[in-house]
Amino acid sequence: MAGHSKFKNIQHRKGAQDKKRAAAFSKLSREITVAAKLGIPDPALNARLRAAVVTARAGGLPKDNIDRAISKASASDTANYEEVRYEGFGPGGVSLVVETLTDNRNRTATNVRTCFAKNGGNLGATGGVSHGFERLGLIVYPAKAGNADTVFEAALEAGADDLQSSEDGHEIWTAVDGMHDVAKGLEKALGEAET
Repeated sequence: MAGHSKFKNIQHRKGAQDKKRAAAFSKLSREITVAAKLGIPDPALNARLRAAVVTARAGGLPKDNIDRAISKASASDTANYEEVRYEGFGPGGVSLVVETLTDNRNRTATNVRTCFAKNGGNLGATGGVSHGFERLGLIVYPAKAGNADTVFEAALEAGADDLQSSEDGHEIWTAVDGMHDVAKGLEKALGEAET
């Protein structure tokens, strides 16, 4: 803490909190922009964009920032962010898949390689690890959405692959390519999902 002034102490604490919030908002906005750029800039028609908007709202991103990020995707002067996947092995031979969002592949590859090396791992070849993983989409509903049987029936009708219900809520697993259709079907039956 700086000095003995109460207001200086508040200033330093608030400054640190604002810095964290700005970094989180920047990350959420970037994900919305990329999702809008890769698909249709309408959350009703773009499942990835809708998921990014829901995550942003849960993170406290203001609505005008969300709208600005979506409109920014259609502008021609925006940076071209792309998704890059790195595969490697961590300490003890643990298989890792790292998905990144970057505007500079070379810088990101260097950063990921350094992170692996500093922590006792190594970066592997593309396809060397991914055979052990399956890409799935996750849709989460709170426990108040219905009992396990009701949610199971709705998930089955929507085309979901798996359901795990607990007292905390319901986790519905589905293939990534069919996630939009499953989410729409579940939304009709159960209402809006948490994530």
